[in-house]
Amino acid sequence: MSLYTSNSLFPNAIPNGNATQMDDKPKNRMIYLDVTPARTPFKRLTSPNTVAPLKDNLVNPIISKDIIYENIKPVFTIMRLMGVLPLTRPKPAVNQFQIASPSMLYSAIVYVSLVSYVLYLSLHKVQILRTTGAEGKFEEAVIEYLFTVYLFPMITVPILWYETRKIAAVLNSWVQFEVAYKQMSGRSLPIKLYNKALAIAIVIPVLSTTSVVVTHITMVHFKLTQIVPYIFLEILTYILGGYWYLLCESLSFSASILAEDFQQALRYVGPAGKVAEYRALWLRLSKIARDTGIANCYTFTFVNLYLFLIITLSIYGLLSQISEGFGIKDIGLALTALCSIFLLFFICDEAHYASHNVRTIFQKKLLMVELSWMNADAQTEVNMFLRATEMNTSQISLGGYFDINRTLFKSLMATMVTYLVVLLQFQISIPDENQLETGEESIANVTSSVTEAMTTTTTLTTILTTLAKKKKKH
Repeated sequence: MSLYTSNSLFPNAIPNGNATQMDDKPKNRMIYLDVTPARTPFKRLTSPNTVAPLKDNLVNPIISKDIIYENIKPVFTIMRLMGVLPLTRPKPAVNQFQIASPSMLYSAIVYVSLVSYVLYLSLHKVQILRTTGAEGKFEEAVIEYLFTVYLFPMITVPILWYETRKIAAVLNSWVQFEVAYKQMSGRSLPIKLYNKALAIAIVIPVLSTTSVVVTHITMVHFKLTQIVPYIFLEILTYILGGYWYLLCESLSFSASILAEDFQQALRYVGPAGKVAEYRALWLRLSKIARDTGIANCYTFTFVNLYLFLIITLSIYGLLSQISEGFGIKDIGLALTALCSIFLLFFICDEAHYASHNVRTIFQKKLLMVELSWMNADAQTEVNMFLRATEMNTSQISLGGYFDINRTLFKSLMATMVTYLVVLLQFQISIPDENQLETGEESIANVTSSVTEAMTTTTTLTTILTTLAKKKKKH
């Protein structure tokens, strides 16, 4: 308590013998720092060598362009031009599917016009197959039916229309993941897949057209008017493979980037809140991996079964010609079989690799974390993170029917071998034309021999009967 009173006339006086500087210290007071600071006035740069300050584009959570869509944009453009993905974007970073939209109308016009042409060709082809199957060899009939099987991918177009809404939801989930990552790390998601997507969008149409032309040249019954729909369907099949590759690569790169950032963050920062942020971000990525398989469930189920059928029939066509030797028409069958096997393996391997990166890589990073210097809350968060990776599966499953991984490829190849053995047994059990001709000749020889024997017997009987009548007269 102060022992003096203030003296406004003599501020430097020392009342009661005590200096004013020896007054008691004031009590602790509340200090409010929620006042907005004054805005710094804008000043023009005076020197050309002066570096302009960075704007808030690195920390602003609003992303004007969704990075995943922009990286895969070349492939999306090809699919939209073909009328198989009627995706609409009313504004950046927003993906929708609307039935009453110009994109859907364009897709319907392209599909109806193409189906009309393919239907005419398929009906004409089926008539040829029936006559060939009734009169020709079994293996030739199977190979002829292969070109009708090539028209099956037309079914994937309406299936993709049905799943476009779910694909748009997955792309919107990617936007939310990018926003959350930018809020946490202060930078955009560093994914660089645009060059790969551009190469896929250019190379696949060229290679598909070349493959169809080679098959047209080497196969006898392949007409020139059938090239256009076969080229379209060949491009569609392999562009779907490229689209699947880019989706899986986006998952793999994002998981690798998130794992590296998590490892770097734990070296310098050890609070529990940081680990919880990375756990929430990983749960988002794991959900995107599962939704990717669900969104493309029926499309890639059909594609896998179609590739399995094409591989089986193509390899059977090659094996059935071993006894006669390979000819020029077998080049198309060999090319189709190799490309289909490669695409099927590619689909299964990329999904397996993406699932491995999303789950297994993070589990290894968590198991290698040094917990001795962390507090109890941080250690608890790391254990919860590890438990979350065990409980939340990151397998890419097609609607829960089966997982796409290398085991699926192995199972399909084993089943294919079984079907090939059955088809080859059918071929062996059916006699050739040479055997039929030999059998017919032998039957004709036996018939003529029997006829001659019967004629000789009849002649002898007549002679003996005549002699017996003459003896009776005498």
